Amino acid sequence: MSNKPRSKPIGRGSATEYSPNSAEQFQFWIKPGELVNPFDIVAAEHYKDRSSNEISYTYGLVTNIKHITDAASHLSNYISNDFGEMLDEEPQTPRQGTNVCDVSVLSNSCDIYMPVRSDAFVYFANEEDIHIALGINGIPEERRIPAGLIEMSDGTKTVAYLDRNFVLGPEAGHVNISGISGLATKTSYAMFLIQSLLQRSESDDIATILLNVKYDDLLTIHKVRRSESKKDREDIEQDQERWEKLGLRYEPWPADKVHYLLPHGNNTHVTGKPNSFTETPPPHRVYAYDLLNTASKLDLLFSQFPDTYDTLSSIIGEIQTGIETNERVWSNVQTWDDLLTKPPLMQQGIAQKFRNIQPSSVGRFIRLLRRIVKTRQSGLFVPRLSQRMTTIEQAIGNIHGGHTYVVDIANLTSEEQTLVFGDVLRSVYGLYSGEALPFDNYEPPKRVIVFVDELNKYAPAKGQAQQSPILEQVLDIAERGRSFGMILFSAQQFLSAVHDRVTGNSATKVLGRSDSAEINTGNYRFLESDVKQHLTRLDKGELILSHPIYRQPVKITFPRPPYQQGRGKK
Repeated sequence: MSNKPRSKPIGRGSATEYSPNSAEQFQFWIKPGELVNPFDIVAAEHYKDRSSNEISYTYGLVTNIKHITDAASHLSNYISNDFGEMLDEEPQTPRQGTNVCDVSVLSNSCDIYMPVRSDAFVYFANEEDIHIALGINGIPEERRIPAGLIEMSDGTKTVAYLDRNFVLGPEAGHVNISGISGLATKTSYAMFLIQSLLQRSESDDIATILLNVKYDDLLTIHKVRRSESKKDREDIEQDQERWEKLGLRYEPWPADKVHYLLPHGNNTHVTGKPNSFTETPPPHRVYAYDLLNTASKLDLLFSQFPDTYDTLSSIIGEIQTGIETNERVWSNVQTWDDLLTKPPLMQQGIAQKFRNIQPSSVGRFIRLLRRIVKTRQSGLFVPRLSQRMTTIEQAIGNIHGGHTYVVDIANLTSEEQTLVFGDVLRSVYGLYSGEALPFDNYEPPKRVIVFVDELNKYAPAKGQAQQSPILEQVLDIAERGRSFGMILFSAQQFLSAVHDRVTGNSATKVLGRSDSAEINTGNYRFLESDVKQHLTRLDKGELILSHPIYRQPVKITFPRPPYQQGRGKK
């Protein structure tokens, strides 16, 4: 209960014979001149305690606003305007009308879920009310993670906090972000939330791995955001104020704790420049794939190809076993060219039968492999690794808490991107399962966050998916990752395009602007119909946030990043 002074009421509860209030929702009419919008949070007077004289409040989220008049039908309004002829004059029959809000109940200050009474005073919720309404007041201070600002129509601004235990575990985990490209600012929000987590956590607790999938978006996160004009400076000042309002520091990633891994290209051995969209690469290491270090990952390379009769997987299994155990029959196979042209799979340009695998199956494997590592490759596949090269397994297999690893895959082919992403997941999984520790007594960070955009490429929806090693890896992390420290931050344009076992295991969902066809799919059934319609008209930087402790999703805004964004900024 609360006796805290409030601003003037903005309306009163309203219940009718045909539209009653309930424990789940109520309505109120708005005082003339008051401005209320969907996603505003309101407080309605509820019951007064007779002994203490304190009032309990029911808090609710405005989901829709209707204008109601005493006209029986639209025809009545048409007739009262002289059958449409009196457009510039007052109607002959003045109508009595008001605006009425539909409100979904969030909570009650005393856990009293009796319906809001008709004529109960309704107020804009203040900052304390909003935290009570969403359940934020029940989160211990040390577990509160700023996730954005809730901005009300009366000018109130308050921080929306997430519960750390429902983002990084143990209660729940994973974050999924969806929305139209360019309008939903998915990458920017993911980076903001990761910075928020890092600033509110022990510095050595969390390692971060970022997959850069578009242009040079994430290749300058160590640089201070530039101000090249007066408007830039004004924007930066506004963003600094918003970061401070959120209780966060406005600063880029520490340069000494950011490690860039950029792919080897066709001309890297001549120019020294990696295969990246950036014109001036930051301090980095170049990663590449030779056959001997990739044999154990060949299944990832073929994830996108159908394998109805398991012939590809049989060949891959033979290669992996033969090369890793140094079988005699594979002793002359040391490079990609050797695998494509020499026994035991090839002889004088003709595919050979190998054990119980027919030549036709071997021939298909060779054709697919040649296309990936020779014909279409971007330079990622090399005969042998030089001292200036590294592998994803080496670089990611020795991660440290407090450090961020940016893996650039933006300029790679689709098969190469799948290989690298799968390699990242498998390398991290090996650390936390204990299967691939870099040295004795190595202890991985308590948590590692892996962020990837365009998740639908690797974990497509059931109707589009074929069982593959990369899909199995993603599903395993989505379902079991938080239990041993792996947290997936993912993004995509359409929520419906991602496997439902991934989105279903993402405790926190963030929704940006979407189109009407998308929101009518079953993936959005957790939203009320009115809330779904609002998704089609969100502005850039506005997001709908769904979190386990919130009874209803809320609308938030967030400040732009403090680091210099690349040419493909979102």
